[in-house]
Amino acid sequence: MSVITYERDPDLQIPRRERKSHLARLDWILLLAALALSCLGVALVWSATLKTDDGMSGRRQAISLVVALALAYLISRANTRWLRRFAIPAYVLALIGLLATFTPLGVEVAGARAWVQLPGGFTLQPSEFAKVALILTIGAILSSSGREYGDRPGFWPVALSIAVALPPAGIVILQSDTGSAMVMGCVLAVMLLVAGTSWFILLPIALIIGGGVYYVLTNDVLPDYQMARLTAFMNPEADPLGAGHNTLQSRIAIGAGGMSGQGLGQGMQTQGGFVPVNESDFIYTVAVEELGFIGGVVLIFLLCVILLRGVQIAFRSKRVFSRCVAGGIVAWFAFQGFESIGMALGITPVTGVTLPFVSYGGTSMIATWLAVGILQAIRISERRERLQGEQRTDAPEPDPRPPDQDAATAALPRQADAPDLETAQPVAPAGEPQS
Repeated sequence: MSVITYERDPDLQIPRRERKSHLARLDWILLLAALALSCLGVALVWSATLKTDDGMSGRRQAISLVVALALAYLISRANTRWLRRFAIPAYVLALIGLLATFTPLGVEVAGARAWVQLPGGFTLQPSEFAKVALILTIGAILSSSGREYGDRPGFWPVALSIAVALPPAGIVILQSDTGSAMVMGCVLAVMLLVAGTSWFILLPIALIIGGGVYYVLTNDVLPDYQMARLTAFMNPEADPLGAGHNTLQSRIAIGAGGMSGQGLGQGMQTQGGFVPVNESDFIYTVAVEELGFIGGVVLIFLLCVILLRGVQIAFRSKRVFSRCVAGGIVAWFAFQGFESIGMALGITPVTGVTLPFVSYGGTSMIATWLAVGILQAIRISERRERLQGEQRTDAPEPDPRPPDQDAATAALPRQADAPDLETAQPVAPAGEPQS
């Protein structure tokens, strides 16, 4: 009888009946919702740029989607252990990319020096990839020190997580990209909560951060134009031709959409160019004006499906790293989606963040799909480990005898079956009666 052994490699020892192709193990609800939202985004970008570049931006966005899908598939095949080991190198590369915007390669767009010029006329926004790298790095820190499956993080893991979040957040603020800094702060807060950080640690940190934000807003730390953008949504009529212009025009476009919209490529506000940067920051106005209230609800519904699947993956994850990373991605999509849609509706400050999967930008599209690939990798890895645990529980105990024992030796009784010499009755000789 052979001895049953179990390998430590997580890709091995899966029951044959549970082995499936990689495509069969994907979360298809998450995948299809993200794909539908991205295709809707391509159509909206095409319509928003129809009068400016004959829809060429929409075609470029479609190419970016194809590249993003390929990269998402590749990263979905990665094991979470590999993702954890790759966190620090990704973080270093992200910082290098962010600093490159201050070199001659940096490009300034709409007052924000947040892009890097690439050959062939392409540009890259490093802050989008920095969000992915930051999520992986914080997840690796919060799951370190032997707490892969359990205990709450102490003071030092929390302090180190804050320390690694400060450099990228500070750099994007220097780039005048306040929206990305807000996203990073939200991601950090949610990941600390998901990791189970004690309120005795979180409350002082929250008070310090709140005090810092209050000081920045009340002491003219930010440039005047940034302060105007952050506060104009509360009373856009006060400066209708300046800081409040975007908010007022987006409200007009949304109101003109009605229930079913004016038709793709037919929106008067969109095609007339009255809403600035409506292919990226204010893409939601295009959706509602041209596809109506129904189109806007469908867009929000698809985004909510993505968020709910991400939450489900986080809750089902046993490892702290997987749970924190999934929670960070959900926080990223949720905050950025709410902020972008809120800008169009005039209920949140104008910060210039994009709507995930929808807004124009190859870097944004690729970064969000990398996050989807990470969610898929987490789901597959956690399911694989769960199946291995069930197999170990149901497996028979191995035979303690050597496997090369011959049949004659195997036929002998074990010592546990041998008679007890102390209690056995003596056998009387032949011909004598037994007592």
